[in-house]
Amino acid sequence: MSPSGKIQQLFSEIEGLTALVLGDVMIDAYYWGRVDRISPEAPVPVVQVNRRDMRLGGAANVALNIKALGAKPIVCAVVGHDEKGDVLRKIFKDHGFSTEGIIDSTDRVTTVKTRIISQGHHMLRVDEEITSPLHGTDERNLLDCVKNVLNRQKVDVIVLEDYNKGVLTPKVIETVIAWAVERNIPVTVDPKKENFLAYRNVTLFKPNLKELREGLKIEADPSDLQSLKSAIGALHAALPHAITLLTLSEYGALSASGDRFVHAHAHKREVVDVSGAGDTVIALASLVLAAGGDQQRITELSNLAGGLVCENLGVVPVDRERLISEAIKHFPQ
Repeated sequence: MSPSGKIQQLFSEIEGLTALVLGDVMIDAYYWGRVDRISPEAPVPVVQVNRRDMRLGGAANVALNIKALGAKPIVCAVVGHDEKGDVLRKIFKDHGFSTEGIIDSTDRVTTVKTRIISQGHHMLRVDEEITSPLHGTDERNLLDCVKNVLNRQKVDVIVLEDYNKGVLTPKVIETVIAWAVERNIPVTVDPKKENFLAYRNVTLFKPNLKELREGLKIEADPSDLQSLKSAIGALHAALPHAITLLTLSEYGALSASGDRFVHAHAHKREVVDVSGAGDTVIALASLVLAAGGDQQRITELSNLAGGLVCENLGVVPVDRERLISEAIKHFPQ
């Protein structure tokens, strides 16, 4: 089979997969406008708003990428019992997603990140959130949601998407990983600092360099390959897992499995906005893994996909057809 045929076949196999996405969902809100003057009330720009957008963010953006790649996402998450929670559900339905796994909590608010953008420039971000860990009924309801999904249908991969908003508690993490191991389902993780070392015995662990430094309290130089390999070695010693996929921004991505390392260099891009790139990387890495792709394919394709979405302003899912076209061009072997 030709190289292009192999890539096409891989993406065809991805189309039949189901991914359970568990973690922090949110709304990414945008106010688009222009600045023509400074406020007379304070030395700040006045943005004249001409458009507003409400988009799915966090774990919900991972689900959007999974759908864009042709697979089926199922989302389990906890949001506030509030107006923004209703808005999030409506956006879910607009994208054809089920809201059965979205759990209301009277103890929380729905996370909203509002960005104000003028003439292509990011002026300000306002966050509405509660980041305390789930407890009691909310935690039990979330685990019941996951169990119901696993008992009801075949799941090919579980994605744990952690934005430090409190949904992925140590108990949730440990329980879901144990269920996945029992069922022989691969688990992938996009971590944050708070529970960094709680994700033991997962299949693929995808920190960025900042998260790796904070999680292990070590230094690592992205321009020094040996420094990065040493840091990944320390990670594997502290946190047993099968594959590390370390994203490095302009230095590309480095993966490790046992003694094998794969370094994918960054492709030249006109980077407009890095928001959501990590969501795209974990979505594609998870699906390639579930489809039987090897470490090389996981690293190269997820690195390529993460770069592609950085060419857009705002959080957007990857364009599947463009990704396939660029993959055939860049990876002829």
